[in-house]
Amino acid sequence: MTVLTTDQGIPVAGTGNSLRAGARGPSLLEDFHLREKLMRFDHERIPERVVHARGAGAHGVFKVYEPLDEYTTADFLTDPDAETPVFVRFSTVQGSRGSTDTPRDVRGFATKFYTRQGNFDLVGNNMPVFFIQDGIKFPDLVHALKPEPRHEMPQAASAHDSFWDFVTLQPETMHHLIWLMSDRALPRSYRMMQGFGVHTFRLVNGHGRSTFVKFHWTPALGTHSLVFDEAQQISGKDPDFNRRDLWEAIASGNFPSWELGVQLLGEFVLDDVDLLDPTKLVPEEVVPVTPIGRLTLNRNPDNFFAETEQVAFSVGNIVPGVDFTDDPLLQARLFSYLDTQLTRLGGPNFAQLPINRPLAPVHNHQQDGFHQQRVPVSPVNYSPSSSAGESSGGFVPFPETVDGPKERKRSETFADHYSQATLFWNSMSGWERSHIVAAYRFELGKVTSMAIRVRMVEHLNRIDHDLAVAVAGGIGVEEPVKSVDNHGRSSAALSQAVTAPGPVATRKVAVLVGDGVPARWVARLRDDLTARGVVVDLLGPVDGTVTTDDGLPMEVTRALETVASVLYDAVVVPDGALGLAADGLAVHFVASAYKHGKTLAFAGTGSDVLLRAQIPLDVPDVALLSDFSSDALIAALGRHRNFDRDVSSVPA
Repeated sequence: MTVLTTDQGIPVAGTGNSLRAGARGPSLLEDFHLREKLMRFDHERIPERVVHARGAGAHGVFKVYEPLDEYTTADFLTDPDAETPVFVRFSTVQGSRGSTDTPRDVRGFATKFYTRQGNFDLVGNNMPVFFIQDGIKFPDLVHALKPEPRHEMPQAASAHDSFWDFVTLQPETMHHLIWLMSDRALPRSYRMMQGFGVHTFRLVNGHGRSTFVKFHWTPALGTHSLVFDEAQQISGKDPDFNRRDLWEAIASGNFPSWELGVQLLGEFVLDDVDLLDPTKLVPEEVVPVTPIGRLTLNRNPDNFFAETEQVAFSVGNIVPGVDFTDDPLLQARLFSYLDTQLTRLGGPNFAQLPINRPLAPVHNHQQDGFHQQRVPVSPVNYSPSSSAGESSGGFVPFPETVDGPKERKRSETFADHYSQATLFWNSMSGWERSHIVAAYRFELGKVTSMAIRVRMVEHLNRIDHDLAVAVAGGIGVEEPVKSVDNHGRSSAALSQAVTAPGPVATRKVAVLVGDGVPARWVARLRDDLTARGVVVDLLGPVDGTVTTDDGLPMEVTRALETVASVLYDAVVVPDGALGLAADGLAVHFVASAYKHGKTLAFAGTGSDVLLRAQIPLDVPDVALLSDFSSDALIAALGRHRNFDRDVSSVPA
């Protein structure tokens, strides 16, 4: 048995009672164990991140497919035999550390590569563009987005006056706004979410030649989203939904992976897109994404605080062969990320924390400061010195020629704020467009100022007239007169509707059971799905067991009242459980699943539950299961959802 001690290693006899003068007497000041225990408790919290406060992380590895020597000297991108350790942190942007996983929000996708040349941090998001073009506006953006200072509301939500007042006065936000109003802001799982470096970076090869590059992460499981009503319900039923999903997948050996791809670009302006403008993307039809390597997450953190909370990312952490561009948002981030760690992690030695410590050797003359963990033994703490040679072969910035007067001015090539928002809108399927319209209506419907609503409709009218009319009709704003023509261009890569059917492993299926269900049928179905990697839960009216058709007990996974259909990807209602059609929880369960585009399967009298929920039995992805075959269910699961359903009359 481990002996309980103080932080000084002094054994303590017990930790349940403080030292007193008599059993009913006063506590004594000399009780060093009490003082230390309370002091440590009082100082457990550190400042949370201003943005990206809520997150989840995991360890893994990265391997490049083929050497990229033609473009870079970065070791982890040129040695296919190297397996580079990584730590990845996913996050929401708006909410505090204790907020929910599923708000309408941008998601952070930050990767720390522990390379042999030092740490490289690729600090991106799940959207390829950002709200603003210049980092000097970042404090204003975040102040407007966060809860209003008068009353600290709303939490983890952009649906309020401050945010929409700000963005309607900043037309450069229009492209990112339409991404935020799309289903991209509601990922089904971190494992089913794309990632982007957002900025244009440089790769530099051994001859000093520079190539502009944009980084893309593509999930092996496909890119899939929730719908907003579902996401809101999940926030109440399981606010840790995405965090739990990632943890359970890794713990069960279903390691998520992403392919790293690059767009290799010419410099500065390409197809009317200024590559230094972070509010613009380069369509994949113009420059394809070239796959270069694979990231696999294979280990959960041992301690959330020590790793996920204390990890310190910085876009300034680059290695030889990678360099910056003059993107003005990127330049501001180079300052801000380093600066924020000083407050959040208590001083300049945060790089010595185990999660931040590079695997590459560290040699420099930095010294002292709070929480210094190294014990330098060299008498030399300066450079140059007689006893230590100068370093060579290190990082050399790309020798870019810079010329121009000092001025607070933006390039005219940054001036187009609408055409790429139009490109995104044109690229959406019908159901994606309807979700976007509904999102604008919801968000602007929460805005109390009619002037802000009118201003936003005017912006939408410059993106697409039909979009503006549809939104205006739901928020009490007069229909605008058409002001510009839609340019008609689109990019198929921007739509989630074109995602090919994906793997079904780790998808969750709820099987509703009750007294009378056929034991052999349910067991065969469960075994078949489990063999394909699907997670199957048997949900009963209460915890414990139900009695099957052969009179034997069958153990249920959970009681219906403790879960909801929003936590599952599909629902099966078997034959025989006659009481389910009269169970309001069961009926609502299937109605809600249908409304959210999920696959429903039934057998025999299971159809009674669907009919009671007013669900037609002859529509796509409502499957009749027979002879224990789950093939139809598996095929529908691979397609994720059927969002083309008319669900306007579904009472859920």
